[in-house]
Amino acid sequence: MVLPLEHDGVSQLTGVLAVAAWLSLLSGAALLLRHRWPEQREWSRKLVHIGAGPVVLIAWAFGVERLIAVPAAGAITLLAALNHRVRVLPAIEDVERRSYGTIAYGASITLLLWIWWPAQPATVAAGVLVMAFGDGLAGLLGPLIPSPCWTVFGERRSLVGTAAMGIASLTVLLSLGLLGGGPAPAWIALIALVATGLEQWALLGIDNFSVPLAVAGLWWWLS
Repeated sequence: MVLPLEHDGVSQLTGVLAVAAWLSLLSGAALLLRHRWPEQREWSRKLVHIGAGPVVLIAWAFGVERLIAVPAAGAITLLAALNHRVRVLPAIEDVERRSYGTIAYGASITLLLWIWWPAQPATVAAGVLVMAFGDGLAGLLGPLIPSPCWTVFGERRSLVGTAAMGIASLTVLLSLGLLGGGPAPAWIALIALVATGLEQWALLGIDNFSVPLAVAGLWWWLS
């Protein structure tokens, strides 16, 4: 696995500031999207869901240390839990269905960082980015494009959404493989298939926890 070069204190500070700036822009964009299309509650939430993924790539590029990354992810997860209860930022959490997906998403990222950061950054990126782009695009495209649908434990799933999850997962994992090793393409296809299957079971947003952990675990094991 290719790891980033050693980074000094200036690089660490730059990385932290870059992450903070990205999250600030993301929050602002979500609020603007919610203001422009208030009837589309999922859009702003999915924008945050997708946009949170590249934070891992920023942290990887700047070599953000474990002692910074893990507590920061944990703090964001706690804030997400608070927001779920009091709705300080409705653009992130205000949806009609009952879901703890945002909290599960933050918890999974925190756990991945705790287990594999910074020794295996690609493993963390695999789990996070598959969930960010795969599930995010599935949630956006599924309701927008008519296609055959079915229900899994009360959660609606569609052919378009499932296809988006599968294609995005495969694309993300193949791209990561080009960055610095990883499993063989055949194994990557299997991981994408597992991720797509797990995303079908999304009761209360549990897929935001199960998918990143399964993808990262398989990536690490099969590499």
